[in-house]
Amino acid sequence: MGISRRLSRPSIRAARRVALMALLCQSFPIAALAAAPAARPPSAQAATCIENAGTLPARAAPPFRAQSIATFDYPWAIAFLPDQRLLVTEKPGRMFLVTQGGHKTEISGVPKVYYRGQDGLLDVAVSPDFTHDAALYFTYVEPEAQGGGSLVLARARLEVAEKGPLLRDLTTIWRQSPPSRGGQPGGIIAFAPDGRHLFLSVGDRQEPDTAQDPDLARGKILRMNLDGSAPPDNPMAREAGIRALTWSTGHRNPYGLAFAPDGQLWEHEMGPRGGDELNRIQRGGNYGWPYVSYGDQYSGEPIPRPPTRPEFVEPALYWNPVIAPAGMAFYSGTLFPAWRGSALIGGLHSAGLVRIVFTGDGCARQVDRWTLGRRIRDVAVAPDGALWVIEDRTGGSLLRLTPKQ
Repeated sequence: MGISRRLSRPSIRAARRVALMALLCQSFPIAALAAAPAARPPSAQAATCIENAGTLPARAAPPFRAQSIATFDYPWAIAFLPDQRLLVTEKPGRMFLVTQGGHKTEISGVPKVYYRGQDGLLDVAVSPDFTHDAALYFTYVEPEAQGGGSLVLARARLEVAEKGPLLRDLTTIWRQSPPSRGGQPGGIIAFAPDGRHLFLSVGDRQEPDTAQDPDLARGKILRMNLDGSAPPDNPMAREAGIRALTWSTGHRNPYGLAFAPDGQLWEHEMGPRGGDELNRIQRGGNYGWPYVSYGDQYSGEPIPRPPTRPEFVEPALYWNPVIAPAGMAFYSGTLFPAWRGSALIGGLHSAGLVRIVFTGDGCARQVDRWTLGRRIRDVAVAPDGALWVIEDRTGGSLLRLTPKQ
């Protein structure tokens, strides 16, 4: 019996696939084809130095003494003016000008806030050019007519008038849309070292899946010009809406955002049941929430761990059990010379303060953890090198930390 030269339909399709692959190999190098679908490999620090800092013990005796300077009603953020006076925000919706001796004066002109749970008046930051423009940038959750609230980034000029300090020329730089009834707003402001750009953390508003939606302002770190417009070198600057402002994504509840002395941006965020994170923020990075975490759901249902999804950026370190990190400042003063270059982070659940050191390979280590018996909401370094923190409660203290004699 002779052999038929007529190919079956499956054989024809197979031959066409072979021919197509041959054509592609002529047009593109094999290496390029292998790289094309590339999911980002795990970062070097994730493979070599990530640690669970939640299991590290606290030191019994901190090397500083704490002096209570003034008290506030649920204070949320502190910032220093060039003349060494402080700005303090209260979550219910008040802002104060405070001397280092503890005399406080309420600043008028603060907009009405949506105060509920984690929402309210949030961060405050002093303009990089404050000596010329007297501008303050601050965040708050604005009440919406249909209920809930929207995170707002605003700018105003601080004027010290005869009748007291006030905010003038209030301008909305950015407003979150749509509004939300959930908490976890984020709202932390960090100016780039060059003073030309502003970074803003935005939480997932307790709507986890939205952190991965590129068209929703949830679970993101935003980068913008000082007027709120999108810089042309942002990862998706040519696209519309929130995409143009997005610097990184996949965040849960980011309450710490600060630049290290070397210009690297660091962020920390609260995890679910376990899994608080300290992240080295990369341009265009996706940090995986809610698909991965070193914690679990509050119901006890497990969440896949970050190494299972190499396309996501792993944290530099994590805490499980949690510390509930809040506030972060890099130390650059002289009163605590051993702390130079360290990050100081407040702990709400751990009721204290932790110190993080960094190495040139992108690794981070928790080297100190002190229990203060107070929920620490924010941390700031004064021009004289003292460390200032605020306590998260009604009647919360503003504390000045100085070395023990």
